[in-house]
Amino acid sequence: MQATDLSGKRVAVFGVGGVGGYAAEALVRAGIGTIDVFDNDTVALTNLNRQIIAVTETIGRSKTEAFKERAEAIAPEVTVNAHSCFYMPETADSYPLSVYDYVIDAIDTVKGKLELITRAQAAGVPIISCMGAGNKLDARALKAADIYETSVCPLAKTMRHELRKRGVKALRVVFSEEPPIKPVEETGEETMRRSTPGSTAFVPAVAGLIAAREVIQELTK
Repeated sequence: MQATDLSGKRVAVFGVGGVGGYAAEALVRAGIGTIDVFDNDTVALTNLNRQIIAVTETIGRSKTEAFKERAEAIAPEVTVNAHSCFYMPETADSYPLSVYDYVIDAIDTVKGKLELITRAQAAGVPIISCMGAGNKLDARALKAADIYETSVCPLAKTMRHELRKRGVKALRVVFSEEPPIKPVEETGEETMRRSTPGSTAFVPAVAGLIAAREVIQELTK
């Protein structure tokens, strides 16, 4: 494969958790010159099983700052802009998207995803959106396709419905054709308060790497 200089490209990754963290690191290793990462969360003990930035030394630290430090250790020449914020309709005006060559959506909330997708498309900036990676075990079931060609994934179904209402006619996504697995129910006060999707080390990682592959393929055409 002929080498392509990507040092002049700028890509934004929204969400640097289990999916976005792997996507962002793949961009660093591919030679993207400037990467903006957006996330308002901190590294938690429960992130150790699946998030590439999560190690014992980063627990309690801002995820975006932990990624910035890791990225610069891999490629000192990379420019990482760390934005500790939640991207939502209330904050979107502060972050114009037209400065980017590509956007990766690894946001957890439907509201945030819809805002990011519609604004990116309005700005004429290509975007790829990652669907649900929780409650899955088969990384081989992940693929990239248009949102209107997806099936099985509950999040993709919701997104199709909402995007149609907003007049979005096409969107590249990463999704899984594996039916979600229902986690074994546990007893206890914490479980009664909320139900957290189960996650593995490999499914979110592969989803993020597929998203990065799509970006690199487009930027090297």
